[in-house]
Amino acid sequence: MTAYDVIIIGGGPGGYIAGERLGHAGRKVLIVEQESLGGTCLNVGCIPTKALLNSAKLYAHARESATFGVTAENVTYDWATMQGWKEKVVSTLVGGVAAMERRLGVEVVKAHATLLGPGRVQVDDQVHTSDHVIVATGSVPVMPPIPGASDNPAVVDSTGLLSIGSVPERLAVVGGGVIGIEFASLFAALGAKVDVVELLDEIVPFMDADLASRLRKGLSGVDVHLGCKVEAIEEGTVVYSTKAGEQHRLEADVVLMAVGRKPAVAGWGASESGLEHSGRGVVVDDRMRTNLPNVWAVGDVTGRSLLAHAAYRMGEIAAAQILDPVGASNRGEVMRWDTIPWAVYSLPEAAGVGLTEAQAKARGLDVITSTVPLQLSGRFVAEQGLKAPGTVKIVAERASRIVRGVHIVGPYAPETIWGATASLETELTIDDLRQVVFPHPTVSEGIREAVWAFKA
Repeated sequence: MTAYDVIIIGGGPGGYIAGERLGHAGRKVLIVEQESLGGTCLNVGCIPTKALLNSAKLYAHARESATFGVTAENVTYDWATMQGWKEKVVSTLVGGVAAMERRLGVEVVKAHATLLGPGRVQVDDQVHTSDHVIVATGSVPVMPPIPGASDNPAVVDSTGLLSIGSVPERLAVVGGGVIGIEFASLFAALGAKVDVVELLDEIVPFMDADLASRLRKGLSGVDVHLGCKVEAIEEGTVVYSTKAGEQHRLEADVVLMAVGRKPAVAGWGASESGLEHSGRGVVVDDRMRTNLPNVWAVGDVTGRSLLAHAAYRMGEIAAAQILDPVGASNRGEVMRWDTIPWAVYSLPEAAGVGLTEAQAKARGLDVITSTVPLQLSGRFVAEQGLKAPGTVKIVAERASRIVRGVHIVGPYAPETIWGATASLETELTIDDLRQVVFPHPTVSEGIREAVWAFKA
């Protein structure tokens, strides 16, 4: 038995960032990860998909370069080389995380951990004690009980599609959320015939409806079937029905099941230890505290926001509360759920933060909106042309003029949205943003154009 200041169950973004912050403060920390340090995001999620998407985008841009006066002949891609680059990126970044934990004195072990109760964690066959425990077990893919999907070699989840041996000629995607749309965009850019079947009336349901529609229409080479329910999968054939009851059959070489992820709350002692949880995740407050004393939960396992950067912030907040609960509270270090940005790295890209117009109205807020095309940005036109999809929409309260949401479809949206996040965090008004100087020419100037499009 070994005593630690903090034991962290799970080495994904929330877990390893908490380890870094605690190790930096000189605490004795143990991270227990049963698979790979970096978790889903670094190994089979955010990072490998972005590596492949970057290659696909380079290929697509090369094929379209003649519009901009550059002729590239016989442009091809090599899937094996793309996969090799993906693996190199992942291994380099995983190694970097491991090196950082070592440098900060954080012990990392590859093992299965079980929470026995406050301050007690079983690691394989040994029981360790600690002053605090942070649960960061992440999430797992949802596999709905669709007839014919189980044990079907044609059906894969996102992890399986990442390591597929070749680009399929026909790809069917079940689910039009972030994962489904990014993979659809990736393989469409490489020439696959891609169909997305989405149960809801629009893709990426947390997006502002206006911009989700624009994103969908801007997806080149992707056919999206909205409001459709998958009834069965017969080998590579997806059988789905419309709201009107019409049945259709979609032939594919590979079927991606991308209906979302769910918190991993089983298999590590959540129920046995008395931790309050449900299928929606471990229950936490805005300081990441659970119902058990000195037991914290961060990241996807909470079910509050299944995003890596949200997990980072949750890990930082838990670490801050452990190190100095009074000081952390005085500094306002709590999760502000309405200001967590999101991003979609498809072609085109999209990002947003804060409330959509519909969400604001559902809360009873009287809001005004401004929507402008990114063609108002000189850099956008110079680099994307006159017909490329690009839009900025801002949602603000009518009386106070405080900005409550910023939503973007177009290039660099994920790189731009942090500024909008800072604006929401500090509750800037339309008039405050009008005084901000944006560098010119940049696509970020679309935000300036949008705030000036509001009536005075």
